[in-house]
Amino acid sequence: MTTPLKVTRYRTRPQAAPARPAAAQPVSDGEKLLTPADDGFGNERYADAARPQPPGQKGKGPAEAAGSTDPDAIRHEGLSARQLRMARRVALKNGIEAKDDFGAVAELRKRGIDPFQSSKIIELLVPAEDKPAGAGRAQLPQVTKPAVNLPANPVLDDTQRALEILRMQRDIQRRRRRNFLLLLTRLAAFVALPTLIAGWYYFRIATPLYATKSEFVIQQAEAQASGLGSMFRGTQFATSQDSITVQSYLQSRDAMLRLDQDLGFKAHFSDPAIDPIQRLAPGATNEAAYKLYKRNVSIGYDPTEGIIKMEVIAADPVLSQKFSEALIRYAEEQVDQLTFRLREDQMKGARNSFADAENKVSAAQNRVLELQEKLGVLDPLTESSAVMSQISTFEIELQKKRLELQQLLDNARPNQARVDGAKGDIERLEALIGQLRAPLTKGTGDAASLAQITGQLRIAEADLETRQMLLSAALQQLETARIEANRQVRYLSMGVNPVAPDEATYPRAFENTLLAFLIFAGIYLMLSLTASILREQVTS
Repeated sequence: MTTPLKVTRYRTRPQAAPARPAAAQPVSDGEKLLTPADDGFGNERYADAARPQPPGQKGKGPAEAAGSTDPDAIRHEGLSARQLRMARRVALKNGIEAKDDFGAVAELRKRGIDPFQSSKIIELLVPAEDKPAGAGRAQLPQVTKPAVNLPANPVLDDTQRALEILRMQRDIQRRRRRNFLLLLTRLAAFVALPTLIAGWYYFRIATPLYATKSEFVIQQAEAQASGLGSMFRGTQFATSQDSITVQSYLQSRDAMLRLDQDLGFKAHFSDPAIDPIQRLAPGATNEAAYKLYKRNVSIGYDPTEGIIKMEVIAADPVLSQKFSEALIRYAEEQVDQLTFRLREDQMKGARNSFADAENKVSAAQNRVLELQEKLGVLDPLTESSAVMSQISTFEIELQKKRLELQQLLDNARPNQARVDGAKGDIERLEALIGQLRAPLTKGTGDAASLAQITGQLRIAEADLETRQMLLSAALQQLETARIEANRQVRYLSMGVNPVAPDEATYPRAFENTLLAFLIFAGIYLMLSLTASILREQVTS
C-alpha cells in the first residue's frame, strides 16, 4: 500500500477548466456532489501560492502548466488536496500505481486521461458497464449486483430460518443437559460417594471412644524474693518453663513406654473389638504405637493462665481414667526431678561445710581436754588466781613481820628472843612465797610451769572459739541453703480431677461427616479450577 504524502494545501482557486459551449448541459447529482465548491475568492490567489522557480528555469504560464507531465512542475501548479485525492482515485481505477499524488497526475496525463474530468469522477462511483440502460444520471445510493461465482451462504426463507433456530436451540439444550449430567456424575463420584462412605463409617463402623479430661497447674513454693524476681513471683511466668517441659514429657515416647509398661497401652488398642482403622496391629512397633498415642493423648498449655489441659481417649471409660491418673503421676515425678539436682547440689555443699566445722570443733574441744588432763589443771586462770591470792596474803604477813622486826631493832635494848622469832618468821614467809611463785614461772622436773600451761590452754581455747564461730556460720549457711532449696520446689496442683465419662465422646458422626463433605468438595473445586485453567491455556 502506497503511503500518502503530506501535502500542503494552499487556499487557491482551481485552474479554470477549458471553455465550454455557451449552452448549459444538464449536471448529474454525482457531478454536483463531486464538483469543487467555490471558495468565494474568485480568481484571486494567496501570495504564498506562487512557488519560487529553480534557478535557470523559466516560469510557465497557466496554460502550459496545466498539461505538464513533470511532477515538479505539477507540484507548482497549486492543486488542492481534494484534486490530488481525485487524481489518486482515478489512477487506482485505471490500474496506475504512483509514488505520490503528483506522480499519479503525471501518469494520467501521459496516458491522455484528464484526472479532473467529471465523467471520470462519476465512474469511480458507478462503473460504465454497470450503468443501467437508458439512465441519464447516477442514482445514489445504488445496490451493486452480486459478483458471479463468489462463495456465499444461500438465502434462507422464514421457515428454514425458524427450523435452523429450533435445531440450534435443541443442540444447546442437549449440550447443557449432557454437561449437567457429567457434572452430577463427577460430583457423585468425587464428593457424594466419599462422603457417604465416611458417614457410613462414622455412624456404623467406628468404635465408641471415651475421653477423660483433667487440668492441673504447676506452682512454686512461696518465698521471699527481691529484685526483678519478686515481680513474677506467684504468676504463671515463674513456672512457664516447667509447664512446657512437663507438656513435652507427657507427649514423649518415654511417657508412652511407661504407660504401656504399667497399664498395657498397646494391648488395649490391639483389642479385636476396636474397628480396623483405630486398631493397633498385634506386635506393632513402638513408632506405630507412638503415633496412636499422640492421636489419643492430647495435652495443651495455656500460657495466659498457666494451666495444662489433658485429654486421654480410650475404648474403656475406666481405663481412660486410669491412663489419665498415671500420666498425672508421671508429670508430678517429672516436676520433682526438674529441681532435684539443683536442690541436692545446694544442700550438699552446705552439709559438707557444716560437717567439717563440727569435726574441727570436736577436735579443738578434745585438744583442750587433753591439755587439762595432761597438766592436771582444770582452769589455769583459776589456779593462778588462787596462788596469787595466797602469795598476796603471805606477802602482807611478811611486810608485817618486817615492820615488827624493824620496830624491835629500833629499841636500844631489844629482846633478843623476839628479834630472833621475827627473823625466823620472815625467813619462813619468804621461803613459802618463793615456793608458791616457783610453779607459776618455772616447772618442777617434767611438769610444765603454770605460765606454759596457761598459754597452751589459751591457744586451744582460742582455736575452739574459732571453730565454734565457723560452726555457727556453717549452720547459718545450711539453713540458707535449705530455704533456697525450698524455693526451688515445684508442686503439681490439680484443678480438674480425671473422672470417667458415662457416654462415648467420639466419634462425632454428624460433625465428622460434614467435615468430610467440605474437604472433598474443596478438593474437587480446586481440581476443577486447575483443569479449567490448564484447558484454557492449552487451547488459547
